[in-house]
Amino acid sequence: MNTENLRKLIEKIDHERTGGIRSLVFIAAGGSNGGNYPAQYFMDRESRTIRTQFFTSNEFVYAPPKFINLNTLAVITSMRGTPETCRAAAVAKEMGAVTIGLYIQESELTEICDYNIKYESIMSDDADQGNTNAAWGLKIAMTVLDVVEGYRHYDKAMAAFSLVDPIYREAVSRTRDLAAVWAEKNKEEKSIIVMGSGPASAAAYIFSICNIMEMLQISSPTVNCCEFFHGPFEVINKDTSVFLLLSAGRVRAADERVIDFMNRYGGEKFYILDANETGLEQFDEDIREYYNHLIFAPILNNVYMKALAAATHKDYMDRTYMWKVRY
Repeated sequence: MNTENLRKLIEKIDHERTGGIRSLVFIAAGGSNGGNYPAQYFMDRESRTIRTQFFTSNEFVYAPPKFINLNTLAVITSMRGTPETCRAAAVAKEMGAVTIGLYIQESELTEICDYNIKYESIMSDDADQGNTNAAWGLKIAMTVLDVVEGYRHYDKAMAAFSLVDPIYREAVSRTRDLAAVWAEKNKEEKSIIVMGSGPASAAAYIFSICNIMEMLQISSPTVNCCEFFHGPFEVINKDTSVFLLLSAGRVRAADERVIDFMNRYGGEKFYILDANETGLEQFDEDIREYYNHLIFAPILNNVYMKALAAATHKDYMDRTYMWKVRY
């Protein structure tokens, strides 16, 4: 599906529902759930009337919100049809919502959902990073906003998705050697704190739970930079490993405040990945902050996680022994 067809679909859904689209929800689990955050962040900052919320799948299954109804558009994401996400899609439909499934492989999810959009995985070397699940979620959010309320930067924002993949490719070249040095310094660490805020929050979260903890079995708390001074700063010393995402946009000042503190009290294992050094400055200032995740997330997954895997001699794709324990 291209963006023109996406707009036609959103216009169709809005027209067919009496009262149009009044609420927008994003549902997924794990990294896919984190991938929904850019859309949520965008709607929180730009929408005046559309109620928007993102849910992890099982929470939606166990405690679905009462505002879900015929005027709800539910976007449900799963690469291969995670059971809890399929159940969440069924619950959303039962409550009257129109459902769009974002998928890589056809599954029960694509059978349940009213409409489906195939996306590309950030892990694939030949994937277009402008067509990942996070990118499609953001495209849907921007299109819903423009159809329902109007979004004055809509054309500019949609055109910007064509910049995502080339900017990402440039960033990979810039960061590969830096990542190798970082990984060598941290290969013996038992815990790595990952920090970010605002538009970079979910990229930090995914790096912690999906890359460092799931793939490499290293403890990794995620800390929001705005919350750092409400407790987490107390555990910082010269030996603490901290990886900070310095975002581009309005919340950057919160990240810079952490940097000031860490430069005084942190040590050699304090690392900064600056959005402005990974190509974010190439996006127009009016929309720039909404693309932080689309650049950060694949760099963290495909450069930094893989560099740490090489330094620790861990096969990040072989986690079957963990699955046997858990399931």
